Amino acid sequence: MKNTVLTMQNSKKDGTKISMLTAYDYSTAKLIDEAGINAILVGDSLGNVMLGYENTLAVTMEDMIHHGAAVARGAKNAMVVIDMPFMSYQTSVYDAVVNAGRLVKEAGANAVKLEGGLEVCPQITAIVNAGIPVMAHLGLTPQSINAFGGFKVQGKTAEKAQKLLDDARAVEKAGAFALVLECIPSKLAERITKELTIPTIGIGAGSECDGQVLVYQDMLGMFSDFTPKFVKKYTSVGEAMKEAFKAYHEEINNGSFPCEEHTYYIDSKVVDGLK
Repeated sequence: MKNTVLTMQNSKKDGTKISMLTAYDYSTAKLIDEAGINAILVGDSLGNVMLGYENTLAVTMEDMIHHGAAVARGAKNAMVVIDMPFMSYQTSVYDAVVNAGRLVKEAGANAVKLEGGLEVCPQITAIVNAGIPVMAHLGLTPQSINAFGGFKVQGKTAEKAQKLLDDARAVEKAGAFALVLECIPSKLAERITKELTIPTIGIGAGSECDGQVLVYQDMLGMFSDFTPKFVKKYTSVGEAMKEAFKAYHEEINNGSFPCEEHTYYIDSKVVDGLK
């Protein structure tokens, strides 16, 4: 059954946890979908894990559409949420609606995600009024990395915690159907989760959120540039991949690949008779 805004809302009501992973290509999206994950986030984290950028700021609308469309083709049941990249919605309400529309029309998004609180509520309301579901994102918002001075836990002081709570209330009122909470203290995430009627999706925000999201390369041990504290590595796919690549390289050099079972044949007479 296709996961939708409604199924997420129902999960909040009945206490069923929501599972979400990132994906950036067809093959991975298909595997995640077949595993029964509720939602796939085509995150602008693709800038880090797919394109090798230092942060997410260089990611473009074209990047998100290209990768998002591939994911949408692979996800039959998982809800596909696509990030709005840096400066695709901050510039104006008009730009926000137009770019959100592109992610739906050109990439097949079921919903879009954008970062920020009270300051982006006009954009959230306008996008929702255009018939496009919006997932909000508070806490450590990577597009604000320069303003934060690095990747740091947010909401640790009374003033900043209050701001996060106020922003959470604001984005819900603006029409967001769900809220990602990234890198905030678990007690604060629990307070926000209990107060809001929309589901919260945590990433480094403790176990009391209504759901969880991780970057799939992180949880599979495929991305080693930086591993946040909140990441649990479920397996070491990266090491297995390296061993397979090494074996492939060695077998090419020693001539054991390709062997007979991987080779196509033709009657030698045909070849001998060529002029």
